[in-house]
Amino acid sequence: MLNILGRRRAMCDSGSRRHFLRIGGLALGGMSLPQILQAESQGASRGKKMSHKAIIMIYLSGGPSHQDMYDLKMRAPKEIRGTFKPISTNLAGTQICEHMPRLAKMMDKVAIIRSLHGCPDQHAADLCMSGWPIGAGQRQSGRPSLGAVVSNKFGPIDRAIPPFVGLSIKSKHNPYSNPGFPGFLGRSDAPFQPSGDGMANMRLQDISLDRLGERQNLLTSFDAFRRAADQAYDGLNAFSQRAFDVLTSSRLVEAMDLDREDKALRDRYGRGALTPAFGEDAGPHCMDQFLMARRLVEAGVRCVTLSFGSWDRHGANFTRLPVQLARFDQGITALVQDLHDRGLQDDVSVVAWGEFGRTPRINKGGGRDHWPQVSCGLLAGGGMRVGQVIGSTNRLGEVPKDRPVHYQEVFATLYRQLGIDSMTTTVPDLSGRPRYLLEHREPISELI
Repeated sequence: MLNILGRRRAMCDSGSRRHFLRIGGLALGGMSLPQILQAESQGASRGKKMSHKAIIMIYLSGGPSHQDMYDLKMRAPKEIRGTFKPISTNLAGTQICEHMPRLAKMMDKVAIIRSLHGCPDQHAADLCMSGWPIGAGQRQSGRPSLGAVVSNKFGPIDRAIPPFVGLSIKSKHNPYSNPGFPGFLGRSDAPFQPSGDGMANMRLQDISLDRLGERQNLLTSFDAFRRAADQAYDGLNAFSQRAFDVLTSSRLVEAMDLDREDKALRDRYGRGALTPAFGEDAGPHCMDQFLMARRLVEAGVRCVTLSFGSWDRHGANFTRLPVQLARFDQGITALVQDLHDRGLQDDVSVVAWGEFGRTPRINKGGGRDHWPQVSCGLLAGGGMRVGQVIGSTNRLGEVPKDRPVHYQEVFATLYRQLGIDSMTTTVPDLSGRPRYLLEHREPISELI
């Protein structure tokens, strides 16, 4: 473990500044140092426009229930409609679940898609990170995630903060833990992961925070690391100078230090990693990550991914979902409102969704099982046309009825709002062949 000693200071993830500076924990999908080096300065202050476009991707691990969130079927038989009641929203004629009252009051700031399709029966973050499922034994079918593409096309704004950060918590079911693999773009475009495991066997001895200013001591330590590193770190030599720049900068640490925020705002977002997550194989409801994501994009990160709880409700759906929906309701509305309060609603896109929907019929255990035929999603910000509901499902919530929307069409829209034309943009695969980012490349016209 590469430890840099320093005095303790409260940090956003219930840890400390000292813990954060254990560089062994700053993994980049297998290549820690090179991605640390691709970094940026702390960005816009309150009320100022950012100099870049960004996206926050929220993965609801396990597949949330579309008919218990945004598409309640009150005219269906009781074995389908369940026990939740709809409530009216500030969007005329639109109702959502009673357990999301905050969202109901700000539906004019979001767009809901009720007719998502194109999801296989796969418990994995791949589809929600890239638009591509696991295929032919390859994660994301070998394709790059949106964050990796953005990193590749734009790179960092400056060297203090990575262009792509993955906050997803490592989970027992590993496919949930995908923060956005780089695919054939390679490790240099992998996400920076503050809680990763890379470089766990390396230790930078006897270097305190005060002594980081002594350039020669740090570079000597990296020389020793280079000799010990294997070919997986073949980019280290080119970036060792930039490693010094990152480690001597406080910008990334400051961006992740939630104690710098107003206490009332912290309370609005919620604090800590709340348990239970109602799923042994997925992460907790980490309320801090919504605020941390906003701070990171404001500081210069182009894409932040995170996962939130476990939504695989095969049982106890109607006793556990009220807790989960309330937490999601708090986090997502705090984020969206905060972006508006800071004048960032045109600069930062937000998407929140899972890998598929749930069965219309409630099972004997009071839960809903996997249902790849249709799903749902929430979009906000990014200069998109919000305050609308797109698509519908049939009477029982089984399949899309009006305006089916493919997952990849959502990605095409997000790419467009970031300044990438998915109709024409290609990236080279491992053989150098140019590949389109998506198969369904048309953006959603209703949102642009």
